[in-house]
Amino acid sequence: MSETTGEKITVTAADGDAEAYVARPAPAADGDTWPGVLFLMDAIGLRPQIEKMADRIASWGYVVLAPNTFYRSGTAAETSPDEPLLDAESRSTFFAKARPRIKSLTTYRARGDLAAYLDALRALPETAPGPVGATGYCMGGRLALLAATTRPDDVAAVGMFHTGGLVTDSSDSPHLSLPEVKAEVLAIHADHDRSLPPESVAVFEHALTSSGVTHHASVYPGAPHGYTMADTASYNHDAAEYHFAELAKLFARTLG
Repeated sequence: MSETTGEKITVTAADGDAEAYVARPAPAADGDTWPGVLFLMDAIGLRPQIEKMADRIASWGYVVLAPNTFYRSGTAAETSPDEPLLDAESRSTFFAKARPRIKSLTTYRARGDLAAYLDALRALPETAPGPVGATGYCMGGRLALLAATTRPDDVAAVGMFHTGGLVTDSSDSPHLSLPEVKAEVLAIHADHDRSLPPESVAVFEHALTSSGVTHHASVYPGAPHGYTMADTASYNHDAAEYHFAELAKLFARTLG
């Protein structure tokens, strides 16, 4: 992997300032620019694991912006765990506190934030003109898809990994938004994911196909929800590496 640099910045979101981590390739010369990628974190928050993943994507030749999407509920430090969630008890204790802020991030609120995050990504001096990508994990997968419907002419690629809640009875169910999507979509679901059972995977796949969305969707065998996150007990190394490989191909195809 190429060398990268990273820093914390503050971006203006819909309802206030949000912390964000920016990762960039180590510049070879003044004025170098790279395509932009918006990284939408999982429900565990903006933390070192997210920064490591953003650094890895940046090493492929992209400027990556990972905002604290829970900024309304507190700082990144206040909304992420102090230690890795490596057992069921610590995970359960953390999510008991996290669920209210997850629920409070409605589609309406998220749309305003996503427009602001995309503006912030484009405003970075190292971000090249042209289309950007979005990649999201857990609830961040829904946000990545929402970014593509919020700015369909800007977002050319969407990665969605172990994303639950894609098919609901609500009028704003993510699968109903697919006709608005112009981006190519990569979705790698978790085999053991109560938040996206097999029947929902099938409905989402049908919606992708019937909407004419260019996509590559699959279910990784034996992978639990959260399989990309190395700081949790759900981590599956093989599934995580497969996700990185397929995401790199997606961005190479769509972002240049």
